[in-house]
Amino acid sequence: MAQILAGDIRKGTTFEYKSGVYTVVEFQHVKPGKGAAFVRTTLKNVVTGQVLSDETFNPTAKLETAQVETKKMTYSYNDGEFYYFMDDEFNLTPLNHDQVADALKYIRENDTVTVRFLYDNAFSVEPENFVELKVIEAEPGVKGNTATNVTKAAKVETGATFQVPMFVNEGDTIRIDTRTGEYMSRV
Repeated sequence: MAQILAGDIRKGTTFEYKSGVYTVVEFQHVKPGKGAAFVRTTLKNVVTGQVLSDETFNPTAKLETAQVETKKMTYSYNDGEFYYFMDDEFNLTPLNHDQVADALKYIRENDTVTVRFLYDNAFSVEPENFVELKVIEAEPGVKGNTATNVTKAAKVETGATFQVPMFVNEGDTIRIDTRTGEYMSRV
């Protein structure tokens, strides 16, 4: 197992800590006027999403690095219990609902996603940054209601609901930013 000095960690560094695997979200090297220097970090558990704020390390402390791998896969199907993702060699990887819940509102069968693995075990799914989804349910826009920033709810083919401008209608295809969940444009 490779090690890294706490003084060398950067944003995105992944290591084992407190019986979990964490990635560095923010870090700051602090050299107070008195006392020893230290590294202040904000960490996020890569599996559970738990955030640890203000964790401090001595810059010479050794941390066990952890390798998180990502793989482009295709969402194949759901059998009621598991969601199956296929890689280029046609290997299927099953994931439970908790592992894919955040991505489900953005993905359909045959969509490409990024699956994250820790020690060959898949633990999360990330959709593409931008997805195009068809609107299946939307209230009609009211004529004369052209004020800017007026939105309405629209249900898309994945079953998720997003806030969209008044001019978006049932049957339109819209682009969504999956990082923020915001409407970007009509396609």
